Amino acid sequence: MQPQTGETYWWLLPYVNTELFNRILKDFAEHFQVGPHKRVILPSEQAGWHTTEKLQVPEGIHLLHLPAYSPELQPAERLWPLTNEPLVNQAFESMDEMEEVVYQRCRQLFQQQELIRGLTSYHWLPTKKVA
Repeated sequence: MQPQTGETYWWLLPYVNTELFNRILKDFAEHFQVGPHKRVILPSEQAGWHTTEKLQVPEGIHLLHLPAYSPELQPAERLWPLTNEPLVNQAFESMDEMEEVVYQRCRQLFQQQELIRGLTSYHWLPTKKVA
């Protein structure tokens, strides 16, 4: 998620671990062409798969480990209510059915960049300098 633009990037997973997080970081770097000439800072919580020595962080990605128990510092935390909204008070016949609902919701949110920007672009975040 890019707070200044409202652009989102989603991976929907049934669980997380170091192997999957390595794949996400690699895909993220490729998708956004991150490398020696384009660098990004990714705020992350201190989950084990974010801090392990087995993590393979691609060149150009810098993980910024936030203090423990500080969700207010992570703009992406504000997106959880939006992704959970279609799941509230619903019963699903299968995990596949539930995953499809979440997938469709993420597709909708992908198109709602102003909403995302409004929720995540905190006034204290650094802004991109335009030459």
